[in-house]
Amino acid sequence: MGSNLASSGKRVPVYKKIIQDNIKRWVVKEFLEYRLAKLGYIDCDILRSPLGTRIIIYAERPSRIIGRRGQTVRELQQALAAKLGVENPMIDVAPPKERPEYYAKIIANRIAWAMTKGVKFRRAALIAIRQLIEAGVRGVEITISGKLTSERSRFEKFTYGTIYKCGNDAKTKVDRYVGQVLLKPGIYGIEVRLLPPGRRLSDEFYVKTPEQVETKAAEVAEQTQQAQQAESSSSTQS
Repeated sequence: MGSNLASSGKRVPVYKKIIQDNIKRWVVKEFLEYRLAKLGYIDCDILRSPLGTRIIIYAERPSRIIGRRGQTVRELQQALAAKLGVENPMIDVAPPKERPEYYAKIIANRIAWAMTKGVKFRRAALIAIRQLIEAGVRGVEITISGKLTSERSRFEKFTYGTIYKCGNDAKTKVDRYVGQVLLKPGIYGIEVRLLPPGRRLSDEFYVKTPEQVETKAAEVAEQTQQAQQAESSSSTQS
C-alpha cells in the first residue's frame, strides 16, 4: 500500500502512515491466529528492522509451530511475503513470557480440545480451574454456552477467587478470551477471564514500616551525597 503511493510520487502524511502500519499489524496477527490456532499460538510481536520485518511468535509449544526442520516457519514466511506483502519476514518462535496457565487463550483452547475428545463440559471446566488454582491465579471465571444438556441453548459459569469486570483493572489486569468449538449438537462458546498473580490492582495499597522509611531515606541521602561529590570533583578538574 505504501509502495504504491510512493511510486506515484505522492507523499503520505504521518498519521496515514501510522494507520496503515497498524492495519498491517492487525492483518498479520489475524492471519497467524487463523493459521496457527491449533498449534498453541498465543500472541506475536511485530518489529521493524533495517533488514526487514521481525515477527516473534509466542506459543505454548514452540516445537509444534517450528515444524520438522523449520518447514512450518518457512511456509509462514512465504505466505506473509506473497499474500500480505510483508517485507522480508523473519520469524522467531519463543515460549510464552509467563506460565501457560496465566493466559486465558490457552485455558479456553484446552477446554475446547477436551470437549472435542468427549469430556463433559463441567469436568473440563473444573479440571481447568484446578490447574489454575495450583498455578496460583487470583481469580478465574469460565463461561460455557451452547446446547449443554438439552436442545435449548443456555450457559453455565464456573468461578474462583476475585474477577474484575469493569474499570481500568478489568481492561489492563484481567486477561480475557472468547473461543468456540464445533461439536455435533452445534457451536459452543467458551469465555475465560483470569487474573494472574503479581499484578498490582488499583485498590491495593501497602503501609511501609518506620524501618523501611528510614532505610529509604538513608539510601536517598547517600545517593545525593555521591552526586554532589561527583559534581564538585568535575568542577575542580575543569
